Amino acid sequence: MSQDLAQVAKERGIRYFMISYTDLFGGQRAKLVPASAIADMQKDGAGFAGFATWLDMTPAHPDMFGVPDPSTLIQLPWKKDVAWLAADCVMDDKRVAQAPRVVLKKVLADAESQGLRIKTGVECEYFLINVDGTAISDSKDVAAKPCYDQQALMRRYDVIAEICDYMQELGWGPYQNDHEDANGQFEMNWNFDDALITADRHSFFKFMVKSIAEKHGLRATFMPKPFSGLTGNGCHVHISVWDKTGTQNMFLDNTDEVGMSQQGYNFLGGIMRHAEGLAAITNPTVNSYKRINAPRTISGATWSPNSVTWTGNNRTHMVRVPGKGRFEFRLPDGAANPYLLQASVIAAGLSGIARKAHPGKRYDIDMYQLGHTVTDAPKLPLNLLDALRSFDKDSELKSALGNEFANAYVKLKNTEWNAYASHFTQWERENTLDV
Repeated sequence: MSQDLAQVAKERGIRYFMISYTDLFGGQRAKLVPASAIADMQKDGAGFAGFATWLDMTPAHPDMFGVPDPSTLIQLPWKKDVAWLAADCVMDDKRVAQAPRVVLKKVLADAESQGLRIKTGVECEYFLINVDGTAISDSKDVAAKPCYDQQALMRRYDVIAEICDYMQELGWGPYQNDHEDANGQFEMNWNFDDALITADRHSFFKFMVKSIAEKHGLRATFMPKPFSGLTGNGCHVHISVWDKTGTQNMFLDNTDEVGMSQQGYNFLGGIMRHAEGLAAITNPTVNSYKRINAPRTISGATWSPNSVTWTGNNRTHMVRVPGKGRFEFRLPDGAANPYLLQASVIAAGLSGIARKAHPGKRYDIDMYQLGHTVTDAPKLPLNLLDALRSFDKDSELKSALGNEFANAYVKLKNTEWNAYASHFTQWERENTLDV
Protein backbone atom coordinates (compact mmCIF):
# COMPACT_ATOMS: atom_id res chain seq x y z
CA MET A 1 0.00 0.00 0.00
CA SER A 2 1.22 3.48 -0.85
CA GLN A 3 2.23 5.51 2.18
CA ASP A 4 0.79 8.63 0.52
CA LEU A 5 -2.69 8.83 2.03
CA ALA A 6 -3.90 11.41 -0.50
CA GLN A 7 -2.99 9.02 -3.29
CA VAL A 8 -4.62 6.11 -1.46
CA ALA A 9 -7.81 8.17 -1.21
CA LYS A 10 -7.87 8.67 -4.96
CA GLU A 11 -7.15 5.02 -5.70
CA ARG A 12 -9.77 3.67 -3.32
CA GLY A 13 -12.49 6.27 -3.48
CA ILE A 14 -12.03 7.38 0.14
CA ARG A 15 -13.79 10.64 0.97
CA TYR A 16 -12.99 10.86 4.68
CA PHE A 17 -10.37 9.60 7.11
CA MET A 18 -10.99 8.93 10.81
CA ILE A 19 -7.78 9.82 12.66
CA SER A 20 -8.25 7.92 15.91
CA TYR A 21 -6.51 7.55 19.25
CA THR A 22 -7.45 5.80 22.48
CA ASP A 23 -7.29 7.72 25.76
CA LEU A 24 -6.34 6.42 29.22
CA PHE A 25 -9.87 5.21 29.98
CA GLY A 26 -10.17 3.33 26.70
CA GLY A 27 -12.29 6.01 25.04
CA GLN A 28 -11.87 6.08 21.28
CA ARG A 29 -11.43 9.64 20.02
CA ALA A 30 -11.33 10.74 16.40
CA LYS A 31 -11.36 13.57 13.93
CA LEU A 32 -13.13 13.08 10.61
CA VAL A 33 -10.82 14.54 7.98
CA PRO A 34 -11.81 15.09 4.32
CA ALA A 35 -9.49 13.47 1.79
CA SER A 36 -8.69 16.93 0.42
CA ALA A 37 -6.95 17.78 3.72
CA ILE A 38 -5.29 14.44 4.52
CA ALA A 39 -1.87 15.35 3.08
CA ASP A 40 -1.35 18.04 5.72
CA MET A 41 -2.82 15.84 8.45
CA GLN A 42 -0.50 12.99 7.52
CA LYS A 43 2.47 15.31 7.98
CA ASP A 44 1.41 17.33 11.03
CA GLY A 45 -1.46 15.39 12.58
CA ALA A 46 -5.02 16.31 13.49
CA GLY A 47 -5.38 18.72 16.40
CA PHE A 48 -7.01 17.77 19.71
CA ALA A 49 -7.40 19.36 23.14
CA GLY A 50 -6.02 16.61 25.36
CA PHE A 51 -7.80 17.88 28.48
CA ALA A 52 -11.15 17.33 26.76
CA THR A 53 -10.48 13.57 26.82
CA TRP A 54 -9.21 11.27 29.55
CA LEU A 55 -5.58 12.35 29.56
CA ASP A 56 -3.86 14.09 32.45
CA MET A 57 -3.74 17.57 30.94
CA THR A 58 -5.17 21.00 31.62
CA PRO A 59 -6.93 23.51 29.34
CA ALA A 60 -3.64 25.44 29.32
CA HIS A 61 -1.74 22.67 27.55
CA PRO A 62 -0.84 23.32 23.91
CA ASP A 63 -2.54 21.47 21.08
CA MET A 64 -2.05 17.73 20.94
CA PHE A 65 -1.80 16.21 17.48
CA GLY A 66 -2.90 12.75 16.42
CA VAL A 67 -0.35 11.74 13.79
CA PRO A 68 -1.82 8.88 11.74
CA ASP A 69 0.09 5.66 11.15
CA PRO A 70 -0.52 4.87 7.45
CA SER A 71 0.23 1.17 7.99
CA THR A 72 -2.93 0.86 10.10
CA LEU A 73 -5.33 2.12 7.43
CA ILE A 74 -8.63 0.22 7.38
CA GLN A 75 -11.26 1.17 4.83
CA LEU A 76 -14.54 0.66 6.69
CA PRO A 77 -16.02 -2.48 5.08
CA TRP A 78 -19.54 -1.23 5.84
CA LYS A 79 -18.85 2.32 4.64
CA LYS A 80 -16.19 2.23 1.97
CA ASP A 81 -15.83 5.99 1.55
CA VAL A 82 -14.42 6.26 5.11
CA ALA A 83 -11.04 4.94 6.29
CA TRP A 84 -9.84 4.49 9.89
CA LEU A 85 -6.27 5.25 11.00
CA ALA A 86 -4.66 4.65 14.38
CA ALA A 87 -2.70 7.70 15.50
CA ASP A 88 0.17 8.46 17.85
CA CYS A 89 -0.30 11.50 20.08
CA VAL A 90 2.31 14.25 19.76
CA MET A 91 2.72 17.54 21.63
CA ASP A 92 5.47 20.10 21.11
CA ASP A 93 7.03 17.72 18.56
CA LYS A 94 7.36 14.96 21.16
CA ARG A 95 5.30 11.83 21.59
CA VAL A 96 2.89 12.10 24.52
CA ALA A 97 4.36 9.59 26.96
CA GLN A 98 1.04 8.91 28.70
CA ALA A 99 -0.84 8.11 25.45
CA PRO A 100 -1.65 4.36 25.42
CA ARG A 101 -0.36 3.54 21.92
CA VAL A 102 2.86 5.38 22.72
CA VAL A 103 3.18 3.37 25.96
CA LEU A 104 2.86 0.12 24.04
CA LYS A 105 5.44 1.21 21.48
CA LYS A 106 7.88 2.00 24.32
CA VAL A 107 7.48 -1.45 25.85
CA LEU A 108 7.83 -3.15 22.46
CA ALA A 109 11.02 -1.17 21.81
CA ASP A 110 12.37 -2.50 25.12
CA ALA A 111 11.57 -6.05 23.98
CA GLU A 112 13.14 -5.43 20.58
CA SER A 113 16.35 -4.19 22.21
CA GLN A 114 16.59 -7.65 23.80
CA GLY A 115 16.08 -9.37 20.46
CA LEU A 116 12.51 -10.36 21.33
CA ARG A 117 9.35 -10.08 19.25
CA ILE A 118 6.06 -10.39 21.12
CA LYS A 119 3.07 -12.06 19.48
CA THR A 120 -0.38 -12.02 21.05
CA GLY A 121 -4.00 -12.80 20.40
CA VAL A 122 -7.13 -11.65 22.21
CA GLU A 123 -10.49 -13.30 22.85
CA CYS A 124 -13.06 -10.49 22.94
CA GLU A 125 -16.42 -11.22 24.55
CA TYR A 126 -19.42 -8.90 24.29
CA PHE A 127 -23.18 -8.81 24.81
CA LEU A 128 -25.78 -7.83 22.24
CA ILE A 129 -28.35 -5.88 24.23
CA ASN A 130 -31.31 -3.57 23.71
CA VAL A 131 -30.65 0.07 22.93
CA ASP A 132 -31.28 1.37 26.45
CA GLY A 133 -28.95 -1.24 27.94
CA THR A 134 -31.46 -2.80 30.35
CA ALA A 135 -31.66 -6.33 28.93
CA ILE A 136 -30.16 -8.71 26.40
CA SER A 137 -31.61 -8.25 22.93
CA ASP A 138 -32.87 -11.83 22.42
CA SER A 139 -35.85 -12.61 24.65
CA LYS A 140 -35.67 -16.29 23.66
CA ASP A 141 -32.08 -16.66 24.90
CA VAL A 142 -32.93 -18.02 28.35
CA ALA A 143 -31.09 -21.35 28.67
CA ALA A 144 -29.42 -22.10 32.02
CA LYS A 145 -26.32 -23.26 30.11
CA PRO A 146 -26.38 -21.15 26.92
CA CYS A 147 -22.74 -21.59 25.91
CA TYR A 148 -22.44 -22.64 22.24
CA ASP A 149 -26.25 -22.53 21.93
CA GLN A 150 -26.86 -23.22 18.25
CA GLN A 151 -30.32 -21.67 17.95
CA ALA A 152 -29.36 -18.51 19.87
CA LEU A 153 -26.23 -18.14 17.75
CA MET A 154 -28.21 -18.38 14.52
CA ARG A 155 -30.83 -15.89 15.70
CA ARG A 156 -27.98 -13.37 15.66
CA TYR A 157 -26.50 -14.71 12.41
CA ASP A 158 -26.97 -11.44 10.51
CA VAL A 159 -24.82 -9.50 13.00
CA ILE A 160 -22.17 -12.17 13.63
CA ALA A 161 -21.74 -13.12 9.97
CA GLU A 162 -21.46 -9.51 8.85
CA ILE A 163 -18.68 -8.81 11.34
CA CYS A 164 -16.88 -12.07 10.51
CA ASP A 165 -17.15 -11.39 6.77
CA TYR A 166 -15.52 -8.02 7.34
CA MET A 167 -12.67 -9.57 9.33
CA GLN A 168 -12.08 -11.99 6.46
CA GLU A 169 -12.10 -9.12 4.00
CA LEU A 170 -9.54 -7.30 6.12
CA GLY A 171 -7.25 -10.34 6.21
CA TRP A 172 -7.40 -10.91 9.96
CA GLY A 173 -7.92 -14.66 9.64
CA PRO A 174 -11.08 -15.11 11.73
CA TYR A 175 -11.55 -18.78 12.56
CA GLN A 176 -14.53 -19.19 14.89
CA ASN A 177 -17.55 -17.39 16.36
CA ASP A 178 -19.70 -18.66 19.20
CA HIS A 179 -22.43 -17.94 21.68
CA GLU A 180 -20.64 -17.58 24.99
CA ASP A 181 -21.48 -18.68 28.53
CA ALA A 182 -23.95 -15.90 29.31
CA ASN A 183 -27.33 -15.34 27.69
CA GLY A 184 -26.89 -12.73 24.96
CA GLN A 185 -23.09 -13.04 24.96
CA PHE A 186 -20.80 -13.79 22.01
CA GLU A 187 -17.12 -14.24 21.22
CA MET A 188 -15.27 -13.94 17.91
CA ASN A 189 -11.69 -15.08 17.34
CA TRP A 190 -9.07 -14.10 14.78
CA ASN A 191 -5.41 -15.01 14.27
CA PHE A 192 -2.68 -13.85 16.62
CA ASP A 193 -0.01 -11.45 15.36
CA ASP A 194 2.60 -8.95 16.51
CA ALA A 195 1.38 -7.21 19.66
CA LEU A 196 0.94 -3.75 18.10
CA ILE A 197 -1.07 -5.19 15.21
CA THR A 198 -3.23 -7.10 17.69
CA ALA A 199 -3.81 -3.94 19.74
CA ASP A 200 -4.78 -1.90 16.67
CA ARG A 201 -7.15 -4.64 15.53
CA HIS A 202 -8.60 -4.98 19.03
CA SER A 203 -9.30 -1.25 19.05
CA PHE A 204 -10.93 -1.36 15.63
CA PHE A 205 -12.86 -4.54 16.49
CA LYS A 206 -14.64 -2.82 19.37
CA PHE A 207 -15.57 0.08 17.09
CA MET A 208 -16.72 -2.28 14.36
CA VAL A 209 -18.84 -4.49 16.64
CA LYS A 210 -20.59 -1.49 18.15
CA SER A 211 -21.18 0.03 14.70
CA ILE A 212 -22.63 -3.13 13.17
CA ALA A 213 -24.82 -3.75 16.23
CA GLU A 214 -26.21 -0.21 15.86
CA LYS A 215 -26.79 -0.83 12.16
CA HIS A 216 -29.04 -3.76 13.14
CA GLY A 217 -30.93 -1.76 15.77
CA LEU A 218 -29.03 -3.32 18.68
CA ARG A 219 -26.31 -2.28 21.08
CA ALA A 220 -23.04 -4.09 21.83
CA THR A 221 -21.32 -3.80 25.19
CA PHE A 222 -17.91 -4.98 26.35
CA MET A 223 -18.74 -3.97 29.95
CA PRO A 224 -17.14 -6.52 32.32
CA LYS A 225 -20.33 -7.42 34.21
CA PRO A 226 -23.43 -5.85 32.64
CA PHE A 227 -25.91 -8.25 34.25
CA SER A 228 -25.99 -9.72 37.74
CA GLY A 229 -26.10 -13.50 37.70
CA LEU A 230 -24.63 -13.83 34.20
CA THR A 231 -21.03 -14.54 33.27
CA GLY A 232 -19.07 -11.36 32.58
CA ASN A 233 -17.11 -10.23 29.53
CA GLY A 234 -13.53 -11.41 29.58
CA CYS A 235 -10.73 -10.49 27.19
CA HIS A 236 -8.23 -13.31 27.52
CA VAL A 237 -4.76 -12.75 26.07
CA HIS A 238 -2.63 -15.46 24.47
CA ILE A 239 1.08 -14.69 24.62
CA SER A 240 4.21 -16.06 22.99
CA VAL A 241 7.67 -14.54 22.53
CA TRP A 242 9.72 -15.07 19.38
CA ASP A 243 13.16 -14.19 18.10
CA LYS A 244 13.52 -10.90 16.24
CA THR A 245 12.77 -12.57 12.89
CA GLY A 246 9.49 -13.96 14.18
CA THR A 247 10.39 -17.49 13.10
CA GLN A 248 11.57 -19.15 16.35
CA ASN A 249 9.20 -19.41 19.30
CA MET A 250 11.36 -18.67 22.34
CA PHE A 251 8.69 -20.04 24.68
CA LEU A 252 8.66 -23.49 23.09
CA ASP A 253 10.42 -26.48 24.66
CA ASN A 254 9.14 -29.83 23.48
CA THR A 255 10.96 -31.61 26.29
CA ASP A 256 9.03 -29.76 29.00
CA GLU A 257 5.85 -31.28 30.46
CA VAL A 258 3.67 -28.40 29.25
CA GLY A 259 5.96 -27.37 26.39
CA MET A 260 7.33 -24.20 28.01
CA SER A 261 10.94 -23.02 27.89
CA GLN A 262 12.79 -21.54 30.85
CA GLN A 263 12.42 -18.09 29.31
CA GLY A 264 8.69 -18.72 29.02
CA TYR A 265 8.52 -19.66 32.70
CA ASN A 266 10.44 -16.50 33.60
CA PHE A 267 8.03 -14.35 31.54
CA LEU A 268 5.13 -16.06 33.27
CA GLY A 269 6.88 -15.49 36.59
CA GLY A 270 6.84 -11.76 35.90
CA ILE A 271 3.11 -11.79 35.31
CA MET A 272 2.51 -13.74 38.51
CA ARG A 273 4.78 -11.38 40.44
CA HIS A 274 3.01 -8.24 39.18
CA ALA A 275 -0.54 -9.61 38.95
CA GLU A 276 -2.08 -7.51 41.71
CA GLY A 277 -0.77 -4.27 40.17
CA LEU A 278 -1.59 -5.46 36.65
CA ALA A 279 -5.24 -5.74 37.64
CA ALA A 280 -5.54 -1.94 37.74
CA ILE A 281 -4.93 -1.96 33.97
CA THR A 282 -6.34 -5.32 32.88
CA ASN A 283 -9.48 -4.76 34.99
CA PRO A 284 -9.76 -0.97 34.90
CA THR A 285 -13.29 -0.16 36.11
CA VAL A 286 -15.35 -0.33 39.26
CA ASN A 287 -17.54 -2.86 37.49
CA SER A 288 -14.54 -5.09 36.68
CA TYR A 289 -14.43 -6.41 40.23
CA LYS A 290 -18.00 -7.65 40.03
CA ARG A 291 -16.68 -10.09 37.42
CA ILE A 292 -13.50 -11.43 39.02
CA ASN A 293 -14.99 -11.63 42.53
CA ALA A 294 -18.46 -12.76 41.50
CA PRO A 295 -20.49 -15.53 43.12
CA ARG A 296 -21.40 -18.52 40.97
CA THR A 297 -23.42 -17.51 37.93
CA ILE A 298 -26.58 -19.10 36.51
CA SER A 299 -24.45 -21.31 34.24
CA GLY A 300 -22.58 -22.71 37.25
CA ALA A 301 -19.21 -20.93 36.94
CA THR A 302 -17.89 -17.39 36.53
CA TRP A 303 -15.01 -18.50 34.22
CA SER A 304 -12.89 -15.76 35.79
CA PRO A 305 -10.07 -16.04 38.36
CA ASN A 306 -9.88 -14.67 41.88
CA SER A 307 -6.40 -15.86 42.88
CA VAL A 308 -2.90 -15.55 41.43
CA THR A 309 -2.39 -19.14 40.26
CA TRP A 310 -1.34 -20.93 37.09
CA THR A 311 -1.94 -24.36 35.63
CA GLY A 312 -1.85 -26.53 32.51
CA ASN A 313 -5.00 -26.83 30.42
CA ASN A 314 -7.45 -25.85 33.17
CA ARG A 315 -9.78 -22.84 32.86
CA THR A 316 -10.26 -22.19 36.59
CA HIS A 317 -6.91 -20.42 37.07
CA MET A 318 -5.58 -16.95 36.27
CA VAL A 319 -3.10 -18.38 33.76
CA ARG A 320 -3.38 -21.63 31.85
CA VAL A 321 -1.02 -23.26 29.39
CA PRO A 322 -3.40 -24.65 26.75
CA GLY A 323 -0.69 -25.64 24.28
CA LYS A 324 3.06 -25.76 23.83
CA GLY A 325 4.96 -22.49 23.53
CA ARG A 326 2.26 -20.11 24.69
CA PHE A 327 -0.01 -19.34 27.60
CA GLU A 328 -3.37 -17.69 28.21
CA PHE A 329 -3.81 -14.85 30.69
CA ARG A 330 -7.44 -15.02 31.82
CA LEU A 331 -7.60 -12.02 34.15
CA PRO A 332 -8.33 -9.15 31.66
CA ASP A 333 -11.90 -8.10 30.94
CA GLY A 334 -13.77 -6.35 28.17
CA ALA A 335 -13.07 -2.85 29.55
CA ALA A 336 -9.30 -3.26 29.18
CA ASN A 337 -7.66 -0.61 27.02
CA PRO A 338 -6.40 -2.47 23.91
CA TYR A 339 -2.98 -0.79 24.06
CA LEU A 340 -2.43 -0.68 27.82
CA LEU A 341 -3.51 -4.33 28.08
CA GLN A 342 -0.71 -5.43 25.77
CA ALA A 343 1.81 -3.00 27.24
CA SER A 344 1.24 -4.03 30.86
CA VAL A 345 1.37 -7.78 30.19
CA ILE A 346 4.56 -7.45 28.14
CA ALA A 347 6.21 -5.12 30.66
CA ALA A 348 5.48 -7.56 33.50
CA GLY A 349 6.80 -10.47 31.46
CA LEU A 350 10.00 -8.69 30.47
CA SER A 351 10.66 -7.88 34.11
CA GLY A 352 10.25 -11.57 34.85
CA ILE A 353 12.85 -12.46 32.22
CA ALA A 354 15.24 -9.84 33.60
CA ARG A 355 14.83 -11.18 37.14
CA LYS A 356 14.66 -14.86 36.10
CA ALA A 357 11.42 -14.95 38.06
CA HIS A 358 9.81 -18.27 38.92
CA PRO A 359 6.04 -18.52 38.42
CA GLY A 360 5.58 -20.49 41.61
CA LYS A 361 3.79 -23.77 42.16
CA ARG A 362 1.65 -25.14 39.38
CA TYR A 363 -1.83 -26.09 40.56
CA ASP A 364 -3.96 -28.55 38.63
CA ILE A 365 -6.99 -28.49 40.92
CA ASP A 366 -10.44 -27.05 40.20
CA MET A 367 -10.05 -23.62 41.80
CA TYR A 368 -13.80 -23.13 41.92
CA GLN A 369 -14.24 -26.21 44.07
CA LEU A 370 -10.91 -26.47 45.90
CA GLY A 371 -9.54 -22.93 45.80
CA HIS A 372 -9.98 -22.67 49.57
CA THR A 373 -7.24 -25.28 49.98
CA VAL A 374 -4.65 -22.99 48.34
CA THR A 375 -3.22 -20.88 51.15
CA ASP A 376 0.01 -19.58 49.63
CA ALA A 377 -1.31 -17.79 46.52
CA PRO A 378 -2.17 -14.08 46.64
CA LYS A 379 -5.79 -13.09 46.12
CA LEU A 380 -6.63 -10.67 43.35
CA PRO A 381 -7.82 -7.19 44.41
CA LEU A 382 -11.38 -6.93 45.70
CA ASN A 383 -12.04 -3.57 44.07
CA LEU A 384 -10.55 -0.91 41.83
CA LEU A 385 -9.08 1.06 44.73
CA ASP A 386 -7.13 -1.96 46.01
CA ALA A 387 -5.87 -2.58 42.47
CA LEU A 388 -4.78 1.04 42.04
CA ARG A 389 -2.93 0.94 45.36
CA SER A 390 -1.15 -2.26 44.29
CA PHE A 391 -0.18 -0.71 40.97
CA ASP A 392 1.02 2.50 42.64
CA LYS A 393 3.28 0.44 44.94
CA ASP A 394 4.72 -1.53 42.03
CA SER A 395 7.57 0.82 41.13
CA GLU A 396 9.16 -1.72 38.79
CA LEU A 397 6.02 -2.11 36.67
CA LYS A 398 5.38 1.64 36.68
CA SER A 399 8.91 2.35 35.52
CA ALA A 400 8.67 -0.24 32.73
CA LEU A 401 5.49 1.41 31.44
CA GLY A 402 6.83 4.92 31.96
CA ASN A 403 6.38 7.01 35.08
CA GLU A 404 4.63 9.83 33.24
CA PHE A 405 1.97 7.39 32.10
CA ALA A 406 1.78 5.65 35.47
CA ASN A 407 1.32 8.87 37.43
CA ALA A 408 -1.34 10.14 35.03
CA TYR A 409 -3.20 6.83 35.14
CA VAL A 410 -3.20 6.58 38.93
CA LYS A 411 -4.30 10.21 39.29
CA LEU A 412 -7.24 9.97 36.88
CA LYS A 413 -8.35 6.53 38.04
CA ASN A 414 -8.35 7.68 41.66
CA THR A 415 -10.56 10.57 40.57
CA GLU A 416 -12.90 8.04 38.99
CA TRP A 417 -12.94 5.93 42.16
CA ASN A 418 -13.71 8.99 44.30
CA ALA A 419 -16.62 9.87 42.01
CA TYR A 420 -17.96 6.34 42.43
CA ALA A 421 -17.46 6.36 46.20
CA SER A 422 -19.39 9.62 46.59
CA HIS A 423 -22.31 8.38 44.48
CA PHE A 424 -25.47 7.47 46.44
CA THR A 425 -27.09 4.20 45.40
CA GLN A 426 -30.48 2.59 45.83
CA TRP A 427 -28.77 -0.22 47.79
CA GLU A 428 -27.75 2.27 50.47
CA ARG A 429 -31.31 3.52 50.81
CA GLU A 430 -32.73 0.02 50.99
CA ASN A 431 -30.26 -1.10 53.64
CA THR A 432 -29.78 1.95 55.85
CA LEU A 433 -32.95 4.06 55.86
CA ASP A 434 -34.22 2.16 58.90
CA VAL A 435 -30.94 1.69 60.74
